Amino acid sequence: MKRKYFATPYLAWMIVLIVAPMIIIAYYAFTGQADGAFTLDNIKAALDPIYMSVLWRSISLAVISTVICLVLGYPIAYILSRMKPSTAAILSMLFILPMWMNFLLRTYAWMTLLDTNGLINRLLGLVGIGPLRLMNTQGAVVVGMVYNYLPFMILPIYNILQKMPKANIEAAQDLGANSKQVFTRVVLPLSRPGVISGIIMVFVPCITTFAISRLLGGSQFMLYGDLIETQFLSVGQAYGGWNVGAALSCIMMVLVFICLGITNHFDKDSSGGTLI
Repeated sequence: MKRKYFATPYLAWMIVLIVAPMIIIAYYAFTGQADGAFTLDNIKAALDPIYMSVLWRSISLAVISTVICLVLGYPIAYILSRMKPSTAAILSMLFILPMWMNFLLRTYAWMTLLDTNGLINRLLGLVGIGPLRLMNTQGAVVVGMVYNYLPFMILPIYNILQKMPKANIEAAQDLGANSKQVFTRVVLPLSRPGVISGIIMVFVPCITTFAISRLLGGSQFMLYGDLIETQFLSVGQAYGGWNVGAALSCIMMVLVFICLGITNHFDKDSSGGTLI
């Protein structure tokens, strides 16, 4: 049996759960709800300034969360890569363990911590601060995103740094490079594929999330994922319903593909390969 046949289940899985839903979304986005004829009215409705403001809010929070994850994740990954393999494996497991817990449970835990009577406000009260309004804020949404998606930034960078040939660093040191020059001219450029993978793995779920913004941000910080869900589940067909919701989804897919293309371009320049 040829090896290519082993890919058949994977291809069937992609067709049923990825390609087919995308075709259905495209059909609803470009057809009228009454007669099923081709129309651009749904796309025009999805470009309403109110919807666009939600999109820009989602982009801004996703960018902020991704930058924070990168600032926190890169040093952690670098430190892990410099440790003994056994120690690094144990510490890496500590970052992975929370991912075994249900996503909603992890977010509910932050609701308890950030509550007015939560642990954080109690600790602040011991030094005479607060109580502060931490829940239902933009900061709470960012904290939830960073907490849930930080491992997706650490692991790709750590994987690249761990496999980096030590001979490159030793050669730079032999040529007279100091620690700063070794990092900026050797380590950082060689770790760029891991950084780009981490950015993609954090930014894409951040911009499409809806559970975090609903639980930690309340109704005051609706993001694009919440908007799409509301359009599908709560808005009647008289106001667009599934058709406008599908159009919103198409806009999101285009945005994600653009982000992948941009990061793919930089990865190609740095490593000669592609991510997708």
